[in-house]
Amino acid sequence: MNIAQLASRVQDNVKRVIVGQGNTTELLMTALIAGGHVLLEDVPGTGKTVLAKSLARSLDCAFSRIQFTPDLLPNDITGASVYSMQTGEFTFRRGPVFTHILLADEINRATPRTQAALLECMEERQVTEGGVTHALERPFLVLATQNPVEIQGTFPLPEAQLDRFLMRLTPGYPSSEEAMTILDRFITEEPLETLAPVATREEILAAQDSFRQTMVSDAIRAYIVALCEKTRQGETVRLGVSPRGMLALLRASQALACVRGRDYVTPDDVQALAVPVLSHRIIVRGLFAGGDAARAVVNEALTSVPVPTEQADA
Repeated sequence: MNIAQLASRVQDNVKRVIVGQGNTTELLMTALIAGGHVLLEDVPGTGKTVLAKSLARSLDCAFSRIQFTPDLLPNDITGASVYSMQTGEFTFRRGPVFTHILLADEINRATPRTQAALLECMEERQVTEGGVTHALERPFLVLATQNPVEIQGTFPLPEAQLDRFLMRLTPGYPSSEEAMTILDRFITEEPLETLAPVATREEILAAQDSFRQTMVSDAIRAYIVALCEKTRQGETVRLGVSPRGMLALLRASQALACVRGRDYVTPDDVQALAVPVLSHRIIVRGLFAGGDAARAVVNEALTSVPVPTEQADA
């Protein structure tokens, strides 16, 4: 399975709609191959939803979108048991979570009770209703968006749910040149409407099954451990990276190495993923979810922890 060719094909297709954001698209493919979920967090209008839709349309997989609002109920996401007058029995009617790619738009606008409905789905890939467990079909990727600026009418995601996301990505504003390209591209057409799939479900499953064969040397594993331990040592840190976060960094590094065409992980892979994989798992004293302060904790770890050398890998 040539994961690099698969990733390149999907990324090139997404570029037909999205201008710039090459790093973000690469990390989205990395998360998909690693089997992890992604939180896209940025101010309104930066293309979070369009980016998620472009990735979904590039894959020949089922896609669902849920617009999160304060009146959304858990059963609106997972489904519910419905009584049939004809049969006199309850039957389970599946919700939109039974898909391959789920866009959870503005996830922080739903109440904590509704947000919690995704916990079992994201972690265990299943839904339990009425004592019966219903498995979610692979691949299963949650792409959630949220606006970090607006506070009124929102319900911040608790740490337990943030930890379910493999990465938190911030697309950001385009450069001046990219902004001009956006205007030129969208002035007469809507590229998203004509976007066609370029990767099959079977190819995605094969990539997810094979990426773990990527070699991770003892030195790289020690580097990952040291980075995660360093995030727990700062005076301002209330909660550092857990073992689950450490494993997430390992798996993401393996997937990124595959996306970049290698069968081994390098320190560059780990460094490229440290902030998006670790920062949302850190709680800084006095600040929920850390924000920029949490990113600073990870950057400090990257600066202070010695990077493995070629001699150390040998």
